[in-house]
Amino acid sequence: MTSKRKSSKSGANAENLIEELPKIKKSRVSGKKKTIPQDGVVENNSVFGQLLKTAGITLKAGERQNEIAVDGAIFQKKLYQALKKHTSYPQIVEEFISGLESHTENRDQFRNCLLPCIPAQNQETSNAVHSYCESLIKLLLGIEILQAAIIRLLFEKLPEFFHESVGSDGLNLPRLIINQLKWLDRIVDTKDLVLTIMQLISVSPLPIQHDIITSLPEILEDSQHSEIARELSSLLKEKTELTVPILDALSSLNLDLRLLSEVRQSVMITVAAVKVEDLPVVVKFILRSIKATDAVEVISDLRKKLDLDSCVSLPRIQAAQSKLKSLSQASLPAKQVSINQDCVKLLFEVIKSAVKFQKAILEGWMKAIENVASASDHKVLDLIVLFLIYATNAKSKKQIERVLRSKIRSGYIQEQLLRNAFQHHSLVMRDLFSAILSLSEIFVHSADACIVSYGSCMYKQAFTSFDSYCQQEIVGALVTHACGGNSVEVDVSLDVLIDLVSLHTSSIVPYAVFLKSILDYMDNLSPQQIRKLFHILSMLAFSPGHKSGHIQDDMHMVVRKQLSSTIPKYKRIGIIGAVTMVGSMAAKRSKENGHLVERAKLNKEQYRQITSLLELVCSCCEQVPQALALYYDELANLIQKGNLDLQILDWIGSSVVKDFAKDFVADLLPTVDGAFLFPAKALYSLEDDDSEESIVINLLPLLSQSYLSKHEDETAAKSKDKRCISPVCLPPFFRLLRLCVFELNNGNLEEIDALLGCPLYLTDLEVGEKLDSFSKQEREFLCLLLFHALNWFYEVVNAFCQDGDPEMKGRVLIRLQNITELQCLLEKCLTASPGFVPPPANFDSETSEGISVISTFGPGKKKSKGPKKQKTDSSKNTSADNSQLDENTEPNQPEAETSQQDKDSLEKEPGPPLVQLQSYGAYFRELDFEVFTILHSGLLTKSVLDTEMHTKTSEVVQIGPAELLFLLEDMCRKLEHVLIPAAAKRAPFLKGKGSRNTGFSHLCQRSSREVIECTVELLNPLCTHLENMHNYFQALIAENHGVVDGPGINIQEHQQMSSCYQRLLQVFRLLFAWSGFSQHENHSLLKSGLHVLARRLKPGEKELPLEELLSQSFQYLLNLQHSVPNIYCALSLTQLLLVIAERSVVNLKNDKIASLTKQFLCQTWVQPNGARQKGTQFNDALHTLFCIYMEHTDNILKAIEDISSVGIQELIDSSKDGCSSTYPTLTRQTFPVFFRVMMTQLEGSVRSIPAGRASDSSEVQLEKLLHWNMAVRDFHILINLVKVFDSRPVLSVCLKYGRLFVETFLKLGMPLLDCSFKKHREDVQSLLKTLQLSTRQLHHMCGHSKIHQDTGLTSHVPLLKKSLELFVYRVKAMLALNHCQEAFWVGVLKNRDLQGEEILSQASQRSEMEEGISILPREDPPEKQEVEEDSESENSTKDSDEDSSA
Repeated sequence: MTSKRKSSKSGANAENLIEELPKIKKSRVSGKKKTIPQDGVVENNSVFGQLLKTAGITLKAGERQNEIAVDGAIFQKKLYQALKKHTSYPQIVEEFISGLESHTENRDQFRNCLLPCIPAQNQETSNAVHSYCESLIKLLLGIEILQAAIIRLLFEKLPEFFHESVGSDGLNLPRLIINQLKWLDRIVDTKDLVLTIMQLISVSPLPIQHDIITSLPEILEDSQHSEIARELSSLLKEKTELTVPILDALSSLNLDLRLLSEVRQSVMITVAAVKVEDLPVVVKFILRSIKATDAVEVISDLRKKLDLDSCVSLPRIQAAQSKLKSLSQASLPAKQVSINQDCVKLLFEVIKSAVKFQKAILEGWMKAIENVASASDHKVLDLIVLFLIYATNAKSKKQIERVLRSKIRSGYIQEQLLRNAFQHHSLVMRDLFSAILSLSEIFVHSADACIVSYGSCMYKQAFTSFDSYCQQEIVGALVTHACGGNSVEVDVSLDVLIDLVSLHTSSIVPYAVFLKSILDYMDNLSPQQIRKLFHILSMLAFSPGHKSGHIQDDMHMVVRKQLSSTIPKYKRIGIIGAVTMVGSMAAKRSKENGHLVERAKLNKEQYRQITSLLELVCSCCEQVPQALALYYDELANLIQKGNLDLQILDWIGSSVVKDFAKDFVADLLPTVDGAFLFPAKALYSLEDDDSEESIVINLLPLLSQSYLSKHEDETAAKSKDKRCISPVCLPPFFRLLRLCVFELNNGNLEEIDALLGCPLYLTDLEVGEKLDSFSKQEREFLCLLLFHALNWFYEVVNAFCQDGDPEMKGRVLIRLQNITELQCLLEKCLTASPGFVPPPANFDSETSEGISVISTFGPGKKKSKGPKKQKTDSSKNTSADNSQLDENTEPNQPEAETSQQDKDSLEKEPGPPLVQLQSYGAYFRELDFEVFTILHSGLLTKSVLDTEMHTKTSEVVQIGPAELLFLLEDMCRKLEHVLIPAAAKRAPFLKGKGSRNTGFSHLCQRSSREVIECTVELLNPLCTHLENMHNYFQALIAENHGVVDGPGINIQEHQQMSSCYQRLLQVFRLLFAWSGFSQHENHSLLKSGLHVLARRLKPGEKELPLEELLSQSFQYLLNLQHSVPNIYCALSLTQLLLVIAERSVVNLKNDKIASLTKQFLCQTWVQPNGARQKGTQFNDALHTLFCIYMEHTDNILKAIEDISSVGIQELIDSSKDGCSSTYPTLTRQTFPVFFRVMMTQLEGSVRSIPAGRASDSSEVQLEKLLHWNMAVRDFHILINLVKVFDSRPVLSVCLKYGRLFVETFLKLGMPLLDCSFKKHREDVQSLLKTLQLSTRQLHHMCGHSKIHQDTGLTSHVPLLKKSLELFVYRVKAMLALNHCQEAFWVGVLKNRDLQGEEILSQASQRSEMEEGISILPREDPPEKQEVEEDSESENSTKDSDEDSSA
């Protein structure tokens, strides 16, 4: 019978041997034979030859393989018996081995012994032999008495082939020798074999070492795996070049966990030094050897040691150096770069496979990356792994998004890291394109500005790095964003497209047809977005290198169609599109493929096309004043960019601007002829009265003509053939004039400087009491006149604000005074003209979309869309307890900002309150950011003036408080608009587009970084004004002996200075809170701003590290704490300090913040007239301050106990209008504020106490128990305050946060009591007794809510009742767990009110009773301590009094 051997092993050997025999097997199979001796039989008469022949093997010579006539197992059996039964055994074995040695001295014969035997060709034996047979050596190794000698022989022969491993026959003899040892059925002496193999490895050449090591798992038995693993681990440390075979072998060994961990640690040491080519194998072994318990630790260590940057950067540096030396050597490092990139790609394939099929690896990578807590520690590896997990594991997508968002917000994963990933690992990133595209779309849809910015950066980098297919997908995704209707997405996608068109013009030209499709969705775009869209298409259509005729034709058709429309919205689109096209067609230089290209001079045809387009726009707009005004504004914006061809600029100057003087300027005459609603009078002249040829802005006559024409249908019909002259066009026309003159005269405005000081034709504005006697038409006309006058002054200030001449500066400041004066008058006129709609001042969107106008005035009515101003009338606070019902109310404009005119009108006039012009912001012209250079002027207050109200140093230009406040308020609005992004929410149906940008058109054309740069340049004058405010109030307090309401205080100036102080602090906060500072490229800008503040504290300081700058800036601002005049400034200062502190990596300012806020809470805040500050806005500011104090104090529970036991007790003992002496801000009106914050913070504090565990030590349990004891005591004090302060807001807070406290106690506190009851019984009993009293009071509140049938309160009752019931059963379970069931007993409690009095109606009916439990300590039964169940039991029938433990 033939023996059944391991077919798998035989098959494996067959495959290996087939690979090793390419030449011989081919010759044998094909039948081609070399010349050999007859039959090729080796005549061997030795014992060796005779025994083999007897057993069934015939030895062959030459290229003929040995023949076997029997099955291998039969051969082994025959030979074994022949040897064993031989008379000279065991000497016969030595003779047999000697014969084998002699036979194998010939290389060919040795080779034949290593090659598989072939079946004999005779008929008798052919059926008894398998088609595949083992080699002679392999068969002999299967005989135990020969095995050791054969192995020794093989290892002795192996060194002979070290240097000639591959012979002329193409066979690798060392590899054939090693193959003989594989898959042996049994190894006689495994220890000796291991020792011999390791010795052989130490002396063998590298290729043979490689073969031996990789074969070890197939040679050794399982019992030897641990020993060889240790040897290989040691060898790995010595010879890194053997990393791949060693790890390959280790991966196949069967190792226990401890040994595997040791080996992995050894391998981990070599990771940093291993070659890039070997890195995938190393990482693969490490990841395969990880167990779930140590995955995070191992992967964290692995990611620290993997340095992909050096894999790519070093060969690049070498390549660059080689190019400098010789071009012939440059190809080697360049080739190495390619090899390294391929190896890195293989590495990520290994990681991809691991995270895809091993959950522990997936979670380990994510946790390891989450644990990295600084930007410097993050690597490109982290980012790519997150992308890779996102691409391979659908279930982890949400978690990956969350991790990325968190890291980007915190500034840990920066855009530079993303750029490095695309730049150095583009092959890997290309495979992850779908994940990158998906994440980009999600990020752009985010509400967070830094996330949106990151998404746009991903789009740009992907477009730059990937192939045309990916580029097409990216453009398609951006077009989808642009057409989606989400304003933030539209802006981001268009900004990205602008960058791509500028930097990669050639690459994006093939996809122009996609971009052109956005034209179909212009209805959903804001004016600024339409500008961007036409700018993109114009760059593609008119760039010299890539002119596109079909895009030009489409754009012209769209523009002509929109211009000819009678609908204002579409006409606006046409105007904006046409002017944007002109900007590209007539540009002096353009950016193409990242380079600035100078354009050639316009030829006649180009000049004709541009001027024809401008004439078309002008002709389509001349009958519509608002359209014409928009045309002027768009043209002015185009000129302001400074990139317009000089020929076109001259054409605009000659054909458009020349009409300004004819339309709007007149000679100043003593009398003005004409029939007007009001008599014309020239006002606000800054010129000398005796000057000749004076001019005047012809405002009132033009306005009268325009106003009356609206009421006469014939007028419009008669003037259809003439250009419309409307006062609406005056400010934009002047802006166009100013910018045109500025460009043509290199910044010189002398030609038009007379317009700064010239008067306006207005009317007598000292209307006073006359307003009531005017008709509605007259009042509305007066409002129109004032709006137009103000808008004129706005543009005049815009024009001349940067003039360095002192006289011109003075005139600009006078114009600012004129603005503030006219605004006060306009407020009165608007109050008297309810329903009045102002004239438009910003023409790129519907003004009505941007703001709604206040139209409800009259006695007893007060509807104000703008921030309300607080008055000091105490009657406003009749229901102070209700002031806290709205939790989310944001503090509006504080009472300190109320202008004195408003105060006077409120005190003297019983009529309606004045309207606030903040509601009408959309109807005023926009101030340019350059206007804020006026802040460089000094501050002029009345204390600086002499007795005749003149400054003693008249040559110094100074700004007054009213004008300073006007500029600071506008600056705050601008910074809020550009630095605080709107939430990325889809616009509701039928909502107007672009309403948020109304009044900020010029600002929106700047990036947020540009605005920050301008603001940082203004920090020095802003600091000067801040110090002026500080000094003003310090001097005021000193003069009045420490009080702010002294008799000599100028109330109006005090209010203005307070408002300026607050606005200045807000400007600083908005600046330093900018999210863009977290990006690496903006760090220098942050340091520049902080350096200004630090130098104010320590002049002359040079470059300082960021942390030191933050510390000094914090101290500089902290020095202002003693001069803040009201709680609103105090809050602004605190918030500013918080922003500075949060910028620090080591945020150790908590103690200073807590100390500062406590100081403000302990300060008496009074108004200049002596009245105490109060009201809803005061409460809102107090609420925020108190929250900041509680969040930054070192011990929240101690702070709550201090305020509740000291401050509130003082309040209870004070008079009705009194306050706490320790905390003067704590009054009966502000008590709900304090109470809400304390309850909220108490509940949040106990949530941070870790849950008790049985494994905790006694000390830890006691510490947690003491923490809970203090929390329960504070809770008891607060709950019992309801007996004194029983207002509805207080009850609402008690019911809501009382339930949350009880639920937290059940979740975190009760597990602690379970395990600490036996050790700390008295403490647990005390805690439960105190908590029982609180829960009983909560039950009384539930009854009170039901009796009063207050739905706002009763809505909290069911959930609270449920929690109280759970509390009872949970305590019962705790007692049962600790074998104290007898301590639980049921009692019946009567329903009582808040004061503890029995509710009689309930007592008579006895329909609602409740159960209770008590804890009776075994050692002292008479002492009853109980915890009450605060739930009603309808089926209770017991009749007893309330238990005595209450």
